[in-house]
Amino acid sequence: MSKKVSKNKKNNIKNKKVKKKNKVLRTFISFILLIAIGVGLFVAYSAYKNGWGLKGIVQTAMGHDEKKLADLDPFTVLILGVSEDIKSKLTDTIIVASYNPKTQIASLISIPRDTFVGTNKNNATSYDKINALYQTSPEKTLDAVNKITGLDILYYVVVSNNALVELVDELGGVEFDVPINMDYDDCTQDLYIHLKAGMQKLNGEQAEGLVRFRKNNNGTSYSEEYGDNDLGRMRTQREFLKVVAKQMIQFKNITKIGSFIDIFKNNITTNIKNWSLIKDYVAYAIDFNIDNLQTVAIPGTTGSFGPYKLSFFDYNKKETSALIEELFAKQNGENGEIDGVDNNTTSNTTSSNSTSEKNANSKIKIELLNGSGDSTLLTKATKALKNKGYNVYKTGTTTSTAKTTIVNKTAVPSTHTTEIKNILGIGNISSSTSSKSTVDIKIVIGKDYK
Repeated sequence: MSKKVSKNKKNNIKNKKVKKKNKVLRTFISFILLIAIGVGLFVAYSAYKNGWGLKGIVQTAMGHDEKKLADLDPFTVLILGVSEDIKSKLTDTIIVASYNPKTQIASLISIPRDTFVGTNKNNATSYDKINALYQTSPEKTLDAVNKITGLDILYYVVVSNNALVELVDELGGVEFDVPINMDYDDCTQDLYIHLKAGMQKLNGEQAEGLVRFRKNNNGTSYSEEYGDNDLGRMRTQREFLKVVAKQMIQFKNITKIGSFIDIFKNNITTNIKNWSLIKDYVAYAIDFNIDNLQTVAIPGTTGSFGPYKLSFFDYNKKETSALIEELFAKQNGENGEIDGVDNNTTSNTTSSNSTSEKNANSKIKIELLNGSGDSTLLTKATKALKNKGYNVYKTGTTTSTAKTTIVNKTAVPSTHTTEIKNILGIGNISSSTSSKSTVDIKIVIGKDYK
């Protein structure tokens, strides 16, 4: 009898913990699930390395012919990761995901959860943040995102709490280079994040902590170059997504496709009614190279306004419009980019060497910091930028960092940050505008720069 009571007690405790977890803040990489069911689900077959043969088999099995690809438009969807508590539901992960089967290029665009969507900054309240719109309906969030991006997105996918944990555990853990030491405790959310910086295998619970992390117990957060607080978290989410997607296409995971589908079915709600819409993209996703995944965040600045001086992200309409135009031009094969290959390299180089463009570049002040640990790389990057006419205003060293970053400090046109990325051959572009900045662009050379 006592054993039965004890067992019931344990079950009650377990059920309470499950209910509690369903109420706390959950943020995670939700686009992974779209990959699992659509774009990335059959990418796993590429591990067979059978080339066109396998592609032809899958296309034939799905009733596709050579004309089908010509009829497929890029597929774009809004991904929402929803946090839940007793009183409200907020979207803490907001990502626009798009895939073009013709060019084999995909894009992930992060939108900060604190983005201002109200009409009057002087009267702004927490309800003027984009993450509050979901309390009315996901359609409200979709409308706001379409207004911000200028796109006409028709579909949304809302991912429930347990998706990331289940997916990572199904993969047997994920190898990831954690960007900084993470040390955060919040007993009210049953949230405990304790991760050391560096490459390591994360289980589902640790992965959830990784993508939820904003700051440490002592108030420190990601570096300004990486992207502080929410910007840093969004960047980590995008980087983690790419790593998970790469692991999913490994041969050893091909037998887990059924489990991926089950995770997807059990953890999403969406307004996509016709799933054949997704099916049509599957055969062409076999050719997808994860390196053709463009990941960015919309540009803007953080500030406090309204009667309560709440923190908001004020997106830059002009820069956002330019960024979206640039991303989708590449994705849609304009500007000479097909299958992730720039066919206008010679033309672009010639153009950037012109006197007029060099004069324009000379007005851009650049701070170049070396975080690679190799002093010769600082010299190499400086020379490359100066050859294109850029004003390398000052140089120096900084703490060791894995990834090269290009930070737009004064909202210069995105054509410059994009060109700099092309010059260096690598770099994550972000925006951290400051009126006090003495430079226009800040670059941190990471260990990935060769």
